[in-house]
Amino acid sequence: MIEEFKKFIMKGNVMDLAVGVIIGGAFGAITTSLVDDVLMPIIGAIFGGLDFSNYFAPLAAGVTAGTLDAAKEQGAVLAYGSFITAVINFLIIGFIVFLMVKAVNRMMAKEEEAPAAPPAPSNEEVLLGEIRDALVKKKR
Repeated sequence: MIEEFKKFIMKGNVMDLAVGVIIGGAFGAITTSLVDDVLMPIIGAIFGGLDFSNYFAPLAAGVTAGTLDAAKEQGAVLAYGSFITAVINFLIIGFIVFLMVKAVNRMMAKEEEAPAAPPAPSNEEVLLGEIRDALVKKKR
């Protein structure tokens, strides 16, 4: 059973998947930072200094805090600002993945060679063609 497991783990697909998950996690952290630390402050500045991370709607009567973290401690809240940030994060990741797939497809198309021209007919084929043409003329 151990040998079978080793074969499974060492297959190329499993290793590719593991690398993809690790890089995807790192890419997710970079994208989250891009959205939270770069884009959302710019979007907030455009819309008059809004900070989306602290937008929430209290769902419990005792929630009176001004920040999301403090409000979560007081009771249930609907954190729609965090949701907006997550949607923007998703759109950015989706667009970047689209660009990556498009680039890979373009590279793959360049690597594919144009179909080779058919080989020139051999001397025998040329001779047989001439014989055929002569027979066709003779029948007329």
